[in-house]
Amino acid sequence: MPSLKPYSTFGLSTSCNTVVSFSSANEFIDAYRKFPVSYIVGGGSNSIFLDDFDGALLVNNIKGISHFDTDSHHYISAGAGENWQALVELCMQNGWYGFENLALIPGSVGAAPIQNIGAYGVEINRFIESVIVTMIDTAEQVRLTPSDCQFGYRDSIFKHQLAGKALITQVNFALPKDYQLVTSYGELAVLISPTALDIYNKVIEVRKNKLPDPEVLGNAGSFFKNPVVSSTQFAKLKSTYTDIPGYTVSENETKVPAAWLIDCIGFKGKSYNDVRCHPTQPLVLTNLGNASGDDVRYMATEIINNVRKTFDIDLEPEVRLIGKRGLEAL
Repeated sequence: MPSLKPYSTFGLSTSCNTVVSFSSANEFIDAYRKFPVSYIVGGGSNSIFLDDFDGALLVNNIKGISHFDTDSHHYISAGAGENWQALVELCMQNGWYGFENLALIPGSVGAAPIQNIGAYGVEINRFIESVIVTMIDTAEQVRLTPSDCQFGYRDSIFKHQLAGKALITQVNFALPKDYQLVTSYGELAVLISPTALDIYNKVIEVRKNKLPDPEVLGNAGSFFKNPVVSSTQFAKLKSTYTDIPGYTVSENETKVPAAWLIDCIGFKGKSYNDVRCHPTQPLVLTNLGNASGDDVRYMATEIINNVRKTFDIDLEPEVRLIGKRGLEAL
């Protein structure tokens, strides 16, 4: 049985029945019909295979990037199997700005709309013009608008109604030439009159300093979503924990950094067997080399339970956890 280590940046020693790479929608449909029990990956940066998967791994290798511009926008189309950071680098080199806050996010282009990836105050949905999908049952190609995609915080229709029903083959982006740089979040706030390139370089600097390189230390990036609580609950928490940070989402909701919550309960740098809560970014769980799926389950569950007990907040995994039969919840 082929190892899943090359297809998941967390790097657990698990396997699957077979691995099939596809570079077109037609090749995918053929593979899916042959192996109906399957799981699709791109870069594998957001999927952790906790157990040997009793099915086929289908690897999205659909490539191709094109660009044209108008007076107001740069329009970019990218195959779902393209590497996200490679696309960001290409855009920065050509002066097609907008993605600078989203630099160095691991994964593929196809994963971007699924997760509605975001960082430093920017989410990818603001730049998505459309997503091209192939419906698995009918092989029909469908163009989805941003409204169709039902984007939310690290969420989209691809995690719900279209989960297991549609394959993303291409993402079309529209980058406005006249737009406001976003510098209000975290370390970007110290920049003085920055350019898009300044922001890009700062984001890369900060991410490299805070986050482990998955090629050196196995990890899947942010393990948990930042929870969104009611403003009333946040006010109560603030009265007890005066230094708790929060970011206004709406008049009635506040986002709380999960890293702060995890740090506050003492898990920063803590290990269980070979799973460690990263010492410089507790939102990231890492594989020290010989972690097992049960180690990941235990550490993640302990963090969830302790955050709930201390703050009455429920953390949700941002990563996708795959067990023997497919996706599973903690």
